This record gives sequence, C-alpha cells and structure tokens, in this order.
Amino acid sequence: MSETVIESSRSLRGTWRDLWLYRELFFFLAWRDLLVRYKQTAIGLAWSVITPLLTMTILTLVFSRLAGLPSADLPYPVLVFAAMLPWQFFSNTLSMSSTSLINNRNMVSKVYFPRIIIPSTSMVVSLTDLSISLVLLACLMTWFGIAPSWRLLALVPLTLLAALTSLGAGYWISSLNVKYRDFRYIVPFMIQFGLYISPVGFSSSVVPDEWRFLYSMNPMVGVIDGFRWAIAPSPGALYWPGFISSVVLALILFASGAAFFLRTERKFADVI
Repeated sequence: MSETVIESSRSLRGTWRDLWLYRELFFFLAWRDLLVRYKQTAIGLAWSVITPLLTMTILTLVFSRLAGLPSADLPYPVLVFAAMLPWQFFSNTLSMSSTSLINNRNMVSKVYFPRIIIPSTSMVVSLTDLSISLVLLACLMTWFGIAPSWRLLALVPLTLLAALTSLGAGYWISSLNVKYRDFRYIVPFMIQFGLYISPVGFSSSVVPDEWRFLYSMNPMVGVIDGFRWAIAPSPGALYWPGFISSVVLALILFASGAAFFLRTERKFADVI
C-alpha cells in the first residue's frame, strides 16, 4: 500500500516559491487576524490610538515631570509618542506571532502550507495599528509646531527594520513555544521588561557615553532613535555606531529566526 507524504521544501529557493504560491492564504489569514483582534469591542480600531496615547501620558508624567529627564530637541509628549509607535509595532507583532502556531494548531496539524505564513501575518495587524497612530503623531507635530522634513521618508526603512526585528524574535519564540509552552508566560514579561530598558520613556542620550554602544545592542534602540531623528525639528545626528549595530543585530535576528523556524517546522504537526 503506497502513501503520499506532503512536506515543506527543504531549500531556501523552494521556500520562497511556496510562499509565492500561498500568497492568497497569507492575505486571508492577515484579514482574519484583523477582524478577530477587534471583534466584539465597542470602539474597535480606536484602541490602536488609545493604547499608545495613554502610555505616552503615563511615561511623560513619570520621566518628564517626576524624574525631570531632558527631552533633547522634541517636546516630551512627542518624544515619547514617536518611540511608542515602533515599540508597539514590535511588541504587538512579537506577542501575536509567539502564540500564533498554538492558536492555529488545527491548520498546522491537518494541512500543508508554509508554516512561516502564520507568525508573519501578525505584522500586518501591527502595521495597521501603526498607520492609524501615525495620523495622531501628525496631529501632535502640528499642535507643537513641528514642521515635517525630508527625514520623514526614513520612517519607511525604519518600519522595515522594526518588522525584521519583531519577526525574527517571533520566529524563534513561536517555534520554541510549540515544544516548550512556558514561553507563553515568558513573552509578556519580556515585553514589559523591554519597555523599560528601551529608550521609550526617555532619550537614549541620557545613557553615559561609555555604555552607549553596549546599550545599542538592543536592536530596538536604533529603531526608536531613528524614528525620533526622522521627526525632530533640528537635524541632530544619530549615534551611528549604535544605529549600525542595531541594524546588523536586527538582520542577524531575522535570518537566524527564519532559519530556525524552517529547520524545525517539519516537527510542528507531530508536537503541537
């Protein structure tokens, strides 16, 4: 009696071909995630504005009013909100992608498709939230009299950098979460801890110079500093050694995460 075994492509070229063939599934799952995210909520997509706005208010009160930290060239609310956009993009993508395989266990165990599609669709939901929040950022810039410049164009590659960072971490954790369910408890702690060690509520310029490069080993430091540089009214220079290290680490995280995911996905159906 013969049997047919359906398995994923083992080559990188085959993986890209499969992703193109299953592109309609990617868009379907992304649309489904968008609908599910705000299902049965009274104000729907408004949560994508309310959440960073409330966080901005709290961080501004804590770090500006109580701690008295400097705001560099930006009003403190704008300084914080500009950092909240890439941070929430990262944290939402990581949070959703880390549990995506478990939440879709029936699909994973019953039918073949490139499994990497599942954690990748979380980026679309986060990108939608980011697009809405950018409108509020524009309103804040207008309120504080900050004129936009050509540097706003840098938000596109910076968003791509945030996507690579969040997806790379999401690939690692979603793969590990299939076998080790402890990660569902670890990820929220990681995100909360990361909020305070990343320059979200303060400018990274307050970090002593001798620690600045080491601090930039956090890939989100470069992304957040880049967002602030893109909207700042004065053309202050980025800390380039740290920014370049953040870019390199983001690329390594994405490449290693994708490689680990593709290497372990053949076992997902048996373990999940």
